[in-house]
Amino acid sequence: MAAAAAAADGAEEPGMEAEAQELPLDCGGAGGSPAAGRSPDGEERREPPQASVSNGGDEDGGRELVELKVIWNKNKYDVKFCLDSTGAELKQKIHSLTGLPPAMQKVMFKGLLPEEKTLREIKVTNGAKIMVVGSTINDVLAVNTPKEAAQQDVKAEENKKEPLCRQKQHRKVLDKGKPDDVMPSVKGVQERLPTVPLSGMYNKSGGKVRLTFKLEQDQLWIGTKERTEKLPMGSIKNVVSEPIEGHEDYHMMAFQLGPTEASYYWVYWVPTQYVDAIKDTVLGKWQYF
Repeated sequence: MAAAAAAADGAEEPGMEAEAQELPLDCGGAGGSPAAGRSPDGEERREPPQASVSNGGDEDGGRELVELKVIWNKNKYDVKFCLDSTGAELKQKIHSLTGLPPAMQKVMFKGLLPEEKTLREIKVTNGAKIMVVGSTINDVLAVNTPKEAAQQDVKAEENKKEPLCRQKQHRKVLDKGKPDDVMPSVKGVQERLPTVPLSGMYNKSGGKVRLTFKLEQDQLWIGTKERTEKLPMGSIKNVVSEPIEGHEDYHMMAFQLGPTEASYYWVYWVPTQYVDAIKDTVLGKWQYF
């Protein structure tokens, strides 16, 4: 009897050991444990699927995710984000990562990120780099308050003067006429900056000039046949413009690079639909709520 009992005890040991090894597999709902595979009444039950979590709690919810590299102020964030979410929703995600409010963000992917389109629509792919430019509220107030005051002073002075396009220094350029390769204008419409440089314009010497807005570097590139000036947007004190008489769908525009009007860099035949976008981009109006 003792031998039989010992044999019985020995027979139970492998079974118990096997059962212990199978417990981890039951987490997938394939074992015989009542806690994981079947309920006490014998009905099969399954564990709920585990949510996919990445960098702060993104849940795929069955939707397709894309891996992004978000870069802001030399900080890099690896993010998984829904491909069918909009640019506005991505800004909210960036807010949760950086603390930078959406209204203070410039988000770039092949140009300025449209808020109303989905990442799928603008063809974002895995590993895409998303550049973010933005400043804190304190930085915005420190930089832009002097600019606002300077702009108001310039406007007051402009009201006392004759129209810019009638002044002798500008007439010698405007009298050349509209350049043959100037970009088309759309009167009465405001548009975003194009993804290509603004070209086909004149500078004060009558030479061809193009404007390239490097948003990811927060720079304005002013290019001529001879050279390209790379200007930090924060160094530009003011931007003034005026419609050209007889051609109101185009403007003459100046970038103030120093403390006085003598530092103005003039550009002629700027399409009117881009004037507000240029001012807002350079002067930082986009940073306000």
